Amino acid sequence: MPAIENSELQDAHLRDGRKFVQSDVLIIGGGFGGAYGLWKMRKLGFQTKLLEAGKEFGGTWHWNSYPGARVDSEMPYYSLSIPEVWKTWNWKERFPGHDELKAYFRHVDKILDLSKDAFFNTIATSIKREHGLWVVRTRDHREFRCTYLILATGSSYKKHLPAFPGLDNYKGKVIHAADWPSDGTDVKGKKVGVIGNGATGVQLVQELGKQDCDLTVLIRTPIHALPMRQRKFTIEEQESTKLAYPYLFEGAQNSRAGFPFRNQSKSFWDATLEEREAVMEEGWNRGGFAFNQTTYRDFIWDRAANKEFYNFWAKKVHQRVTDPVKAQIVAPIPQQALVATKRPSLEQDYYDVINRSNVTVVDLKATPIKRFSEAGIVAGDILHELDLLVLATGYDAVTGSLLNMGLKDEKGEPLEDKWKDGVRTYLGLMIPDMPNLFMAYGPQAPTSFANGPPIIEIQIDLIAQMIEKCQAEQLSSIATNDAAAESWAQEVRDIGNKTLYPTADSWYMGANIPGKPREMLLYLGGMDTYAQKCHAAIDSWTGFVTTGKDQKPFRASL
Repeated sequence: MPAIENSELQDAHLRDGRKFVQSDVLIIGGGFGGAYGLWKMRKLGFQTKLLEAGKEFGGTWHWNSYPGARVDSEMPYYSLSIPEVWKTWNWKERFPGHDELKAYFRHVDKILDLSKDAFFNTIATSIKREHGLWVVRTRDHREFRCTYLILATGSSYKKHLPAFPGLDNYKGKVIHAADWPSDGTDVKGKKVGVIGNGATGVQLVQELGKQDCDLTVLIRTPIHALPMRQRKFTIEEQESTKLAYPYLFEGAQNSRAGFPFRNQSKSFWDATLEEREAVMEEGWNRGGFAFNQTTYRDFIWDRAANKEFYNFWAKKVHQRVTDPVKAQIVAPIPQQALVATKRPSLEQDYYDVINRSNVTVVDLKATPIKRFSEAGIVAGDILHELDLLVLATGYDAVTGSLLNMGLKDEKGEPLEDKWKDGVRTYLGLMIPDMPNLFMAYGPQAPTSFANGPPIIEIQIDLIAQMIEKCQAEQLSSIATNDAAAESWAQEVRDIGNKTLYPTADSWYMGANIPGKPREMLLYLGGMDTYAQKCHAAIDSWTGFVTTGKDQKPFRASL
């Protein structure tokens, strides 16, 4: 398909003489969404370009190099379903580390020949609509113009750096986990502290604690980490399993959370005590997220069931953490926080490392951080001396990367102003007053409640469906409006409010960032239901505003 023409733009170009790169489709972000999107759009015949802040494809896995960094979604489900990619690649582990994931993205790039249409080390600083096109300007003063813009910027890019009192006084070294040097940092013989008890904190602790250092782990809210059950893959095993890959990928895409697993059909309370124990034990032994995804779903909305799940989990942890003080910090009895209302993580030997004599665990609820001194952290009345402080404090998740690019709607209103009182999207795919602009793996979609690659492929395919439908119907633009976005936001809230998730101060709720509106940021209705709703809306253009060539916008009813 030839590049889509725009005579107004050509005239503007001739008048001002500025140089720019023009394409039918422009994608921002080079993770799974960008890689799959570039491949998909080119396959459909659209001239497509991609901008990526890093030096190569990989998204969050390009940046993550801290000790122990690895994915906690198992293979092959955390990979692209493109046959030419998976037929020529073999995973080494059930849960690959960052080095293997970097290698995988290089393989994807090579097989699909992506880099020829990518601009690396390129950061968008201004995005606005001009002459019926989206114009993206970058930090290095380049300009890109496109008919369709896809934001595949991911949920974990904008780092969160808490305003700790007196941090500037500290004379030691401070590293945010996302900035861990690719060539490593020597911790031998040093006093190291880790703040942050999410997935990154767990992975850091279980690696650093085994090294020759004194490790201080500062915990405010203990994570409910589940057993990973890591294992190696053989090439023979994978080649045999590949016969089933098409069915496995299809099953993942048709599931609630991006894995071809199913929860129990009966309620937790309808099962006998023996049945419950057997089901939970099986999920626990299977490893990964099977404990959540193959057992009973009641724990998501029923506090009593949640408590039973917690007690099962805490018993397992206390069997491994034999130091009673440490055990009470990492798995307090009685229950203090609801299971799964913050993102769970997978661990290999985290609780065994916590038990080690060179590891000190600090309960920040009992002894909050008062200040930083030149030598370290004062928590309660105790100074914890540190040579190195690692901040595993996460990100301005889900929305942070979208609010970090100078994006304005067609009326000139910045996105941060549009969303100052809360996120408004339609189907997690479009934003009001932003025609021909789409999102993948962003807010108000299943996103972090689903396995990344399957939901990303679903969303990119939906975006492709919209663009192709626009072309077939000779539409100049597709957009959405405030009414459709408010209706979708209400549906996201209504589903979320039926669960226990809103009770937690989690990044699911935007609660980890001071001043950020507290709201359910993700769609909890399941990936399968989400896809069905999106297809139905696109088929009828329900909730969308379409504009034909030389026509006024037409709004389909909700």
